[in-house]
Amino acid sequence: MSTNLSRVFVARLLGLDVFDPLGDRLGRLRDVVVLSRGSRGAPHVVGIVVEVPGKKRVFVPMTRITSIDQTQIICTGLVNLRRFEQRGAETLVVAEMFDRRVTLRDGSGDATIEDIAMDQHRSRDWFVSKLFVRRGHSLSPLSRLRRNETMIIDWADALQGARTEPQAATQFVANHEDLKPADFADALQEMSDKRRFEVASELQDERLADVLQELPEDDQVEILSALDLQRAADVLEEMDPDDAADLLGELPSAQAEQLLQLMEPEGAEDVRRLLEYDEDTAGGLMTPVPVILPPEATVAEALAHVRREELSPALASSIFIARPPLETPTGRFLGVVHIQQLLRFPPFEPLGNLVDKNLEPLSDQAHISEVARTLATYNLNSLPVVNDDGRLVGAVTVDDVLDHMLPDDWRAYDGEAPIRKLGGRIG
Repeated sequence: MSTNLSRVFVARLLGLDVFDPLGDRLGRLRDVVVLSRGSRGAPHVVGIVVEVPGKKRVFVPMTRITSIDQTQIICTGLVNLRRFEQRGAETLVVAEMFDRRVTLRDGSGDATIEDIAMDQHRSRDWFVSKLFVRRGHSLSPLSRLRRNETMIIDWADALQGARTEPQAATQFVANHEDLKPADFADALQEMSDKRRFEVASELQDERLADVLQELPEDDQVEILSALDLQRAADVLEEMDPDDAADLLGELPSAQAEQLLQLMEPEGAEDVRRLLEYDEDTAGGLMTPVPVILPPEATVAEALAHVRREELSPALASSIFIARPPLETPTGRFLGVVHIQQLLRFPPFEPLGNLVDKNLEPLSDQAHISEVARTLATYNLNSLPVVNDDGRLVGAVTVDDVLDHMLPDDWRAYDGEAPIRKLGGRIG
């Protein structure tokens, strides 16, 4: 008689809310952690990875899960809010097992894992039980007819390849397409170097650029260096120029120059100009592509520009008014129009009538301490930056300053790792 009490498929759990016994939301499920038992049987499911408020991922042991179905997960007991760190013998189901190639023991060829089922036994322990796979190539002519067929098989019916084998990342990328770049970057940091490079290779250039900007500099360098030169140059073109310049500044000069040569000339020119500045100056912090319009442009035109999805909230808060040319370095800089002003005037009002002439621009050589003081003094999200000729060369935003002033490893910093109802990781 079967000892199985319940079965759930991992892909259907991704993104589900996790609640504590009082009904308060703890976070969202992002992965499942299993422990290999080798020849003794299917892997033991030891816990789940939950993304809690603050975008931190923590470990919740299966012994603390009281209810799990296709709509929600409820845990009880003690939950440690320390950042999850994978142990050597553990495997992340979504990050490392999805897309893994297996050999079918019936001799019909290879298959790729697309989902995994786990069962809870009468002992209340959870184990991997089934694999949802898609057939790959086969030596058998009959099996070739069934290529791309999906099926559910027992764990024991598949021969697992070595963890060092190359592995696709199609399923992982598809299952995480809803994640914001910062959250995707967090998921990457939990992976082995091998898996991180495989996932990065699967991303589209624009998506990879957004994710790279959220990673620590060392990880950025490792991933970019693992790409072929042309792909790396394409990704750099998709990054914000100031982030691309920061990343190139971490590379050996010969490698950085190679990448600049492969980039489109216009994008490379913006990055080269930023690389000329000291990193502690306004010029070293700024972006050379803020929203710039002539004084004749209208409120309606300005609102259309700041609606662009790719603009950060800080950059969208101000429109910089200058004489042509409107690409940096511009013609004579005239001033700034704040987004609140746009909302108080009719659509056809010229921006030249709304310019804040009391806000003095920063010199591109201004030290970061002056930049920070000015932003704080006037409660601003961004500041214009001009060169010695009074031409606008860019804008510094408050997030640029914070990123520069925080420790290099701030993205991985946990602070005091508060404990919810006190406890620790077990298993």
